[in-house]
Amino acid sequence: MQREIVCGNHTEDEILSLLKEVGEVAVATSAGDRLRTRMMHYAPDDDFNIYLATMKNDPKTLQITQQPSISLLVLRRPGDIGDSCEVEITGRATLVRDDAEQQKALDLTAGPSPIVAYLKQTGGTAVLDYIRVVPETIKLRIFKEIVQGTPPTVLEFAQNKQQVSDWDLLKRKARSWVAASRDVSLTASVVPALLGTAVAWFATGTLSWGLFLLTLIASVAIQAGTNIFNDYFDHLSGNDEGNREFVRPFSGGSRVIQLGLLSPLEMLTGGLLLILLSVGIGIYLSWVSGPFLLVLGVIGVMSGVFYTGKPFNWASRGFGELLVGLNYGVLMTLGAYYVQTGAFSWQPVIAALPVAALISAVLYINEFPDYKADLASKKKTLVVRLGRQKAVLGFALLTLAAHVAVVVGILVAALPLATVLALLSLPLSVRAIQHAYKNYDSSFDLIPANALTVTSHLATGLLLTLAYAWEVLGLNGAAYVAVLGVAFAGAIIYMYSYVERQKNIFLGVKQVLK
Repeated sequence: MQREIVCGNHTEDEILSLLKEVGEVAVATSAGDRLRTRMMHYAPDDDFNIYLATMKNDPKTLQITQQPSISLLVLRRPGDIGDSCEVEITGRATLVRDDAEQQKALDLTAGPSPIVAYLKQTGGTAVLDYIRVVPETIKLRIFKEIVQGTPPTVLEFAQNKQQVSDWDLLKRKARSWVAASRDVSLTASVVPALLGTAVAWFATGTLSWGLFLLTLIASVAIQAGTNIFNDYFDHLSGNDEGNREFVRPFSGGSRVIQLGLLSPLEMLTGGLLLILLSVGIGIYLSWVSGPFLLVLGVIGVMSGVFYTGKPFNWASRGFGELLVGLNYGVLMTLGAYYVQTGAFSWQPVIAALPVAALISAVLYINEFPDYKADLASKKKTLVVRLGRQKAVLGFALLTLAAHVAVVVGILVAALPLATVLALLSLPLSVRAIQHAYKNYDSSFDLIPANALTVTSHLATGLLLTLAYAWEVLGLNGAAYVAVLGVAFAGAIIYMYSYVERQKNIFLGVKQVLK
């Protein structure tokens, strides 16, 4: 790596030797219009690249990958104050993704960091991310030289000073918007759109793919907008800032405001645009399918915008769980059915009950880690009203109700026999309940319950959709059913793998902290 000492009396070897000696650095990053600083262990290589190791899902990692400008300050204080010196490094940070470089970073940072050394020794390094800081300028200041008026030694890395392109800025902003929408949670709107369309296909034998795609886009847009509004109003109330027990991605919001990735005004604007997109599509669909769709749309918008917003603030009034089940279970399923048929029916409502119960359970279990922050900000969710210990029974009843609804629906012939497939998700729910009873008071240990409930909701909804498609296509369409089944199985496995990975990361972090 080419570098040049542009002023000062000290050599590169002196600076590098000092960097290798200290082992701890103050790391300052941009958080919108604020700065965030923390101490971290570090290690340099011979080219002055600085490596940091941090726990996966650490907000610092997300912040650095989205806003890579970084400043480091290394301080050495020997006995004589005149020999005190500091090294200031400004540069750009990137997440290390190459396996060979990750191993290099691990080997280097295991020296100064006892935590990294322990993880390396015990084989627990899967919980780590590695960050490489590429320097643009390095300045060495020595106290006795400063008071004598001697300028600092400045080491420049001209080739590292790159102008950030508009395209790179756009990509970073796009990633921030994806994080703000809480993309993993968007299955909550995808599932009812799929299910309602499948029930309509079963009832009429016809399917409009164009109307389905518009329904899907409108459903996802209104949920993404609701998620963003929720974060915006939680920021205004101080709920997210005061939340110290959140477990991403299951609770605590997206944190993009707190990390400075998007401003509150950007969040408010983005939420409005997404809601307007959903409203625009809804108006068109009501013109095509029938005006009563507007009633469902108005309920959905009122529920989403004012979920945590004033004057209604439904979540603080204890209606949040009910509204989530109603909107992302019954109403979305019924709306998707109405778009295809132009009529209302009890059939999609009954089919949606298991999905409604489980999406309510997802929200419910995710409120456990937020308990203290919600209590402090007077966000009176059901978990706050009941207390975590008593609230576990409600979670168990809500979760099991979803599977009971399938059995009862089949027995009274309200659901086709093929929907028995949905009971394949029952073991996931049972395991979630077991974890909830055992770990309701520990956010880290509760993670398996959060993860399993999310997966159970997705699995149940997709299996119900598959069952209706099976009823329509029959044996003659076995190949199509098989393809659909493989696609749904892939989605379920992906979701399970994702949440299992998040769970293992957090549990690994907890083990280290012990």
